[in-house]
Amino acid sequence: MAVEGGMKCVKFLVFVFNFIFWVCGVALIAIGIYAQVALNKALAVSNASASSTPVAILVLGVIIFFISFFGCCGAWKESYCMVTTFAVLLSVIFLVEIAAAIAGYVFKDKVRSVLEDGLWDAMRKYGEDQAVTEAVDELQRDFSCCGANNYTDWSTIERFKANDTVPRSCCRVNTTSCNIHPNPETVYEKGCLQSIEAWMKKNILIVAAVALGIAFFEILGIIFACCLMKGIRSGYEVM
Repeated sequence: MAVEGGMKCVKFLVFVFNFIFWVCGVALIAIGIYAQVALNKALAVSNASASSTPVAILVLGVIIFFISFFGCCGAWKESYCMVTTFAVLLSVIFLVEIAAAIAGYVFKDKVRSVLEDGLWDAMRKYGEDQAVTEAVDELQRDFSCCGANNYTDWSTIERFKANDTVPRSCCRVNTTSCNIHPNPETVYEKGCLQSIEAWMKKNILIVAAVALGIAFFEILGIIFACCLMKGIRSGYEVM
């Protein structure tokens, strides 16, 4: 009876933790959507590798969402196969998350150079590609920035170099054009690269906290799933 009661408890815990995983999956989906929307214009002017980050978070959230649902069904039906599959998939996801965290730390400096290259490439295409032009304008307005590093970057672009101006989206006030000289105070002095980095640093703690919470529950879920697997395989009656 004591063993049976213990297995009932394990079954209940597996079910509860799978529900928590389901909530974590929803949280990751929300974070992925938020990151995609918030950095939409920054990602639009960068390359595919940078824009894939919010998408990767979103996909991971969807995967956890479905795996947790699968685990709940396995625990409820007391299916050894389903619980085992759940434990294996959850272990794989945990290892992938660890690898991604290590890769993110190792290549954190490369992110800046990738973003900077993307900004410069977009500035060169400004006025020639409508989609890129609109993306750059909205980026500069939303982040109150101008150029990649600062407003003087636009002076290297041929179409703005001739008359010493910058795009209207660089203007602090809505005017026909912004002349860098003799009134540089009319434009945003801070570069977009700096503004985006500041935004990312401000929000990285939230992402890190969510990631640590999910990893903690994943470990507990794996442990309890293994306990339930052992009980089912041993032939105990689990209600």
